[in-house]
Amino acid sequence: MNTFTIPTPPTFRFAPNLAYLNRDPKECMHHIQNDQVSKLIPTSHGNTLIQVREPAPNTLQITLPAITSPIPTSHQQEITQYIHDWFDLDRDITPFYQLAETDTLLHPAVQAHHGLCIISIPDLFEALIWGIIGQQINLSFAYTLKRQFVEKFGTSTTYAGITYWTFPTPATIARLTPEDLTTIQFTTRKSEYTIGVAKLITTGELSKQALQQLPDLPAIEKSLTKIRGIGPWTANYVLMRCLRYPNAFPIDDIGLINAIKHALQMEQKPTKQEILNLAQNWSNWEAYATFYLWRTLY
Repeated sequence: MNTFTIPTPPTFRFAPNLAYLNRDPKECMHHIQNDQVSKLIPTSHGNTLIQVREPAPNTLQITLPAITSPIPTSHQQEITQYIHDWFDLDRDITPFYQLAETDTLLHPAVQAHHGLCIISIPDLFEALIWGIIGQQINLSFAYTLKRQFVEKFGTSTTYAGITYWTFPTPATIARLTPEDLTTIQFTTRKSEYTIGVAKLITTGELSKQALQQLPDLPAIEKSLTKIRGIGPWTANYVLMRCLRYPNAFPIDDIGLINAIKHALQMEQKPTKQEILNLAQNWSNWEAYATFYLWRTLY
């Protein structure tokens, strides 16, 4: 068994991040037990089961329970980078906390969930498909669809009686027909969008690396929204959760709208202009503001 540790920034606390990851029992991409999250992650050395816990403040312990022999340094570095991306550990969110101190909307959310980071979805295909799945349905049903999708088309590894899944690959999904997905409750349009994205990634027309080389957020948003089934909301969701732009802003998100309505005890849902007015103080931290407000609801 291999074990190593990763330091975390002073603003990071593991407990609120673990609570976020544990918010829906239908989640199939990781397993949480005894204050530890276990996940099967893709690496150049093959799919690797990792277990992450916090043995002491500002320290994460990473264990590879299924590997008994020493691993190459390159393998450990890949896992470390994945953890950094997953928990956004390279970002100093102190400025966000400073602006939240004087923001009547954000202050209670930050107080309740201090130490929470934006949990990212490092894989572009997974982020795009999760965004497509979530279009115009409630979160609970979205988790149901994702689980059905993963368990039908993904790959798995069983360790100590628990089955761990990896997200389906673009190559696998590109070979499907819409009918293959409608059998698991995808609508015809979502089926077409999902297969279309898979084909773009498989042919190399769409990649995370190519998006990261674009000059700024508007350029990436423009590139993504050219894809059938990807509107501004899905593009900003991917910018926020996968490409980790702290100024991504899915302003039309129903969760954000409901969180603001609830927090301000409004009789009607806030308009887009009202949200823009509230967000004037969030410049360059819109994604974090959105994530924390989401957390007040789920």
